[in-house]
Amino acid sequence: MPELLTAATYLVVWLICWRVIGIESGLTKLILSLGAAIFVFVLLSVREHRRKKRGGR
Repeated sequence: MPELLTAATYLVVWLICWRVIGIESGLTKLILSLGAAIFVFVLLSVREHRRKKRGGR
């Protein structure tokens, strides 16, 4: 599940950079979208680790 959300985040941020913000540079869009996707993946991983550590689901 985290992988799907990460991929969706990448695409959404890419489209936001392109359509809403109007960034034309492909490298800038790549860096921003990959950064956001990695952030979401790490955030979900930390959340899952804490949940397992507490003995939850």
